[in-house]
Amino acid sequence: MPIQYPAGTVLSTKTSQNNIIHGKRGMIFEEQINQSNLYYLQKKIAVIHKKPTPVQVVKVDYPKRSAAKITEAYFRHASTTDYNGVYQGFYIDFEAKETKNKTSFPLTNFHEHQVQHMEQCLEQQGITFVLFKFSFHNRVFLLKAQHFIQFWREKHKDGKRQSIPLSYIEKYGYEIHIGMYPIIPYLDIVKHLIDTNNKF
Repeated sequence: MPIQYPAGTVLSTKTSQNNIIHGKRGMIFEEQINQSNLYYLQKKIAVIHKKPTPVQVVKVDYPKRSAAKITEAYFRHASTTDYNGVYQGFYIDFEAKETKNKTSFPLTNFHEHQVQHMEQCLEQQGITFVLFKFSFHNRVFLLKAQHFIQFWREKHKDGKRQSIPLSYIEKYGYEIHIGMYPIIPYLDIVKHLIDTNNKF
């Protein structure tokens, strides 16, 4: 799948769980965020994009004179988080994940270098967080990086937990109510936290 910045394609907010293919379930959430970021861009609220993943092309075949097909490539270096940009003078950096699990979120798709990147962003006073979507419940949460990192360091790194409980996210996070324009209005939470001086 090509990695690109949000394009102006229309995405329906009515999605059937039965139509979500396991291997692509995260793509629905990603497209919802991309469309939300496009809305923020068009309304001049924020400039936030999905980060392209650097890829090194090793081998290219030319089955036709006018066409090229990449047959071998690899990631040049480990990725950090999914999205970054600027919102009213604040640097924004966040990861977005989706699961079909009902009561917890597996941590297998998070990596140490991503946690370190979030820590580095926090050191520079950046606004850093994780967006979690529990597709079974159709619920989305924003969890500040501080709380995610604390759980990672205290519970995951020492082998106590391989997943983060929904109850933890409910306690320390902020639920985002899925809408239309934007679909995932996560900046409403960010604005509230900034206005109330609730530090990221």
